[in-house]
Amino acid sequence: MRRIQIEALIEVKEIYKSYGLPDKKVDVLKGLSLTVNRGQKLAIVGASGTGKSTLLHILGTIDRPLSGEVLYEGVNPFNLSDTAIAGFRNRKIGYVFQFHHLLPEFSAIENVMMPAIIAGIPPIEAELKAEEILIEVGLRDRLTHKPGELSGGEQQRVAVARALTLNPDILLADEPTGNLDAKTGESVHDLLVEINKNKGVTMVIVTHNDKLAARMERVIALIDGKAVEHK
Repeated sequence: MRRIQIEALIEVKEIYKSYGLPDKKVDVLKGLSLTVNRGQKLAIVGASGTGKSTLLHILGTIDRPLSGEVLYEGVNPFNLSDTAIAGFRNRKIGYVFQFHHLLPEFSAIENVMMPAIIAGIPPIEAELKAEEILIEVGLRDRLTHKPGELSGGEQQRVAVARALTLNPDILLADEPTGNLDAKTGESVHDLLVEINKNKGVTMVIVTHNDKLAARMERVIALIDGKAVEHK
């Protein structure tokens, strides 16, 4: 029988993160270790204040750990300059927040073009790529609509499309359906699962939604600052 090789995309090794003043410090992550394999769908769950978003911000290179390592295919992006980290983030990581953070003065297609424009891709090429992705997420007829003209679910689909513009290795999502009603949230769940299946994009999703977590391959709970495999 042929053995299937499992490839680690991210290795988190003994990271610590605290907030506050030295005399009133709150330890959030306490020697947390975690491996995320390429193509995997991973949910991170836990009570409020356990560090789920903090962990996601560190995985997304938005925040730095106080100590420990975060390796992407063996490379620690935090050893790069701030400019190089920003470029790494834009190319390698797609991010979806609970609140879509779309630019209200720009259309759906203009919002989705932004990562490509920042990466120096010619506008015509960026526009074609953005249109392709928006069609893939079911927004063929909403390309020129501004966020204020879109429903909540449509806005989040634009945010997902924007996160996928540069074909990232990983999609990080922080409560991606937390601001949506149940039916709309289910449609976004379906979209995320479909993207993973069709594109092979690795996903790490912070969620309080049990239904979404149940659709992931792995579920990790944050307990006392560490990652515990959910049984």
